[in-house]
Amino acid sequence: MIKRIDALHLLHENMQSVNLRKHCYAVEAVMKSLAVRFDEDEDLWGIAGLVHDLDYEKYPEKHPLIEIEMFEKKGFPKEVIDAIKAHAWGYREGLPEPKTKMEWSLYCCDELTGLIVAVALTRPDKKLASVELKSIKKKWKEKSFAKGVNREQIGKCKEKLGIELDDFIQIALKAMTGIADELGL
Repeated sequence: MIKRIDALHLLHENMQSVNLRKHCYAVEAVMKSLAVRFDEDEDLWGIAGLVHDLDYEKYPEKHPLIEIEMFEKKGFPKEVIDAIKAHAWGYREGLPEPKTKMEWSLYCCDELTGLIVAVALTRPDKKLASVELKSIKKKWKEKSFAKGVNREQIGKCKEKLGIELDDFIQIALKAMTGIADELGL
């Protein structure tokens, strides 16, 4: 099993954008919270979230194919590799639909973290602590707000994970608020 410190080092080696790194930290935090909810390996799920976009900055046109190859060579756990493959389902042709809770969790929360950050940035203090569920739900309905966020992808949380949308948003918001300093929010 890869250690977080090694995964973090690998992320920093391959990703210079501070905002992309923060996105990965946010997804890691949400994945860890979801692992706890499902009584799964928090560290394993966290690693999947942390490195899921590792090649996006350098190779957006090939994402996540480059990182998958890298992780296979480095002996990353199959569950992490499979989750990373599945998180790009519908984005990259030929990648599989998510099947497991871990895969669906990464697929659904990836987009949600972006929406939550966008909502936080509309607050006067630009802090996650000022964001409430009702704020996110209001912005959810505004299709022009954070229009790059795939709301349908997030919404699969009920069908595929058995978590109501409001609960899913709350889980993500709480996880991200827990690392607000790291996210600069």
